Amino acid sequence: MDDGCDIAIVGAGAAGLAAAIFSAEAGAERIVLLDGAATIGAKILISGGGRCNVTHDAVRPDDFNGSPPVVRNILAAFDEQATSRWFAGLGVPLKREDTGKLFPVSDSARTVLDALLHRCAALGVAVRPHHRVHDIVPTGSGASFSVAHQHGVLGAERVIMATGGCSLPRTGSDGSGWDFVRRLGHTVTPTFPALVPLVLQSGFHAALSGLSQPVELSTYADGALIDRRAGSLLWTHFGISGPVVMDASRHWVIAQASGQRVEMRCNFLPAHSFAQVEELLIEATAVRPRASVQTLIAEQLPDRLATALVRDAGIDPAGRAAQLSRAQRRAVVHTLTAFVLPVVRARGWNFAEVTAGGVPLAEVDYRTMASRKHPGLYLVGEILDCDGRIGGFNFQWAWSTGYLAGRAAARAVASSRQRALTA
Repeated sequence: MDDGCDIAIVGAGAAGLAAAIFSAEAGAERIVLLDGAATIGAKILISGGGRCNVTHDAVRPDDFNGSPPVVRNILAAFDEQATSRWFAGLGVPLKREDTGKLFPVSDSARTVLDALLHRCAALGVAVRPHHRVHDIVPTGSGASFSVAHQHGVLGAERVIMATGGCSLPRTGSDGSGWDFVRRLGHTVTPTFPALVPLVLQSGFHAALSGLSQPVELSTYADGALIDRRAGSLLWTHFGISGPVVMDASRHWVIAQASGQRVEMRCNFLPAHSFAQVEELLIEATAVRPRASVQTLIAEQLPDRLATALVRDAGIDPAGRAAQLSRAQRRAVVHTLTAFVLPVVRARGWNFAEVTAGGVPLAEVDYRTMASRKHPGLYLVGEILDCDGRIGGFNFQWAWSTGYLAGRAAARAVASSRQRALTA
């Protein structure tokens, strides 16, 4: 067995690195960060197109799928302003883009990872890659644990679980952390890929790859609306992606997995109703009676998309709009405002940016991230049943939960040591 440590952190992603730094800054001295990957921080390096979207300039509880009161309290302890100050202190100033996303001024995720690792080194945190954890067993003495990894066994007074979920498994996320916490008394809700592109039936989207435009997506399960949101949709060679699709995907995936009849409808003229779009088309036709259907629609949408949508409505794009029957005109308007996207499936865990589901937030103390099921155990980041929308929110969740757990674990170790000295 190793000499042991005060705090063992399992998983060296964003939440684990944050927990290590904050526990050391709070006075803990013997901190060991264990990770199964050969190199640390793969998910950080590939996030945001290699630029790492560290957080967002406005983070609210309703940006997350999770218990709002719990999420609110956790975020309040270490908010987006605190994150910006923290990274500035690490030598990584952030910049705001028009979307509200905050990136490092360097536009390099490597800057973020290096700063976190350098801070760990400066604080004396032992970062151990290629140390995959196989089991975590209570020793029976207070809050102590025996952490079995591929090179031996590490004794730890406190354990912080930062093992992530199942998203992007090539970066080391495989869901094994849930097995450990189940054995320590926790439950785990069903888990699904979230922030994931969607695959469409072949045909319609093939000629649209690369196009991007604002839309409104509405997702229905067994005929009931379960999600509606607006944003940018990107057509791809396999189907659809882009922020609005990524955010809506969890709702489609969960409904489909539960056996519901799920349908995703797209309004290509967001903020316009069926009646408004029909009136616009009537007015445009009256002004330009010789114009083709495709020409009038292309005034609102990209040419390729206009042509594809008109054809999908069963109308000749070159035909005159003035010659449309009322039924034909309404078919076009319906296609523009409530087009049923032929979603076949999600692209799966290999392309999902986050996991929906995990350990219920009710099973941790939101003030400390301490387990309510086992003393000395803390849970942070994606292992918990909370996932944010795209735009830096899941990184903010990592920093906030890591902050709370790291500081709380350090205080618990100090308190335990003080009690031992006075006993």
